[in-house]
Amino acid sequence: MIPRDILKKIRQIEIRTNRIVTETLAGQYHSVFKGQGMNFDEVREYQPGDDVRAIDWNVTARMNHPFIKKFVEERELTVMLLVDVSGSGLFGSRERSKRELAAEIASVLAFSAIRNNDKVGLILFTDAVEKFIPPRKGRKHVLRVIREVLFFEPQRRGTDLNVALDFLMHVTPHRAVAVLISDFIGSPAVPQNEHGRALRPQKMLLESLLQASFHLLKQVNRRHDLVAVQITDRFEQELPALGRLVLKDAETGELIELDTGDARRRSIFAERQARAQAETARLFRAAGIDAIQLRTDQPYAGELARFFETRERRRLHG
Repeated sequence: MIPRDILKKIRQIEIRTNRIVTETLAGQYHSVFKGQGMNFDEVREYQPGDDVRAIDWNVTARMNHPFIKKFVEERELTVMLLVDVSGSGLFGSRERSKRELAAEIASVLAFSAIRNNDKVGLILFTDAVEKFIPPRKGRKHVLRVIREVLFFEPQRRGTDLNVALDFLMHVTPHRAVAVLISDFIGSPAVPQNEHGRALRPQKMLLESLLQASFHLLKQVNRRHDLVAVQITDRFEQELPALGRLVLKDAETGELIELDTGDARRRSIFAERQARAQAETARLFRAAGIDAIQLRTDQPYAGELARFFETRERRRLHG
């Protein structure tokens, strides 16, 4: 029996993300993600303007006037959600953590998928694959996916993209849409504020895991349609001025003391994070992977819609 407070949280996310799917992303999912190919639909009489390359010469010869083959896109897709549940996901400087935002993004994509009669699967990972839910259809299945992303308790706390990507290649032999949701941070520290919420530490360096995973990312993107969603927080870009803090790394347990009241130190940190973020974006581009960054303290529906629009324009004109 699922506890009532968990059911309430899942229901809240379902209502909120369903509204976003309906009002903001309606139709975009269908146009952005390609089917697996073209299926033969029917033979019909040739009409002026039809592509002559589609003429069915056997039927044309029998009927003594031209007929063409009509094809439709095979729409059924498999959407695999690869969600990072390592220790750094506990951080959130506002009302929600990165893990909670990851659950909402997964929910939006999952509900979009089942509206188009697609299958949804889930891989939860840290520096090991923690849980695998095979692709299925239906609302009940999507609600389970949301529950696992929100409330699954991992056995490990580190991060390794390679283990998740390699697992995907083994369990998904046919082309799929693969959405990698992570902060792409290797070992952040997570302090807490007076309300018990996690605050980001000094060791908040954006230690991109992409360099170590670069070749496998390219390989996965060749077989599947890989999209990267980077979940971040404002305090991962700039340190808050909170004075002297003792911070604990959420993935390694390392303790560090830091004076966040030092304006020069905060400036150096912000510059370093900006460079690291630019390098992360460059690596995604070099791997040919579409990527979007979403923050815990900002609305994500509009950003997601613009990302889909840009991706669709590139697909039509590319």
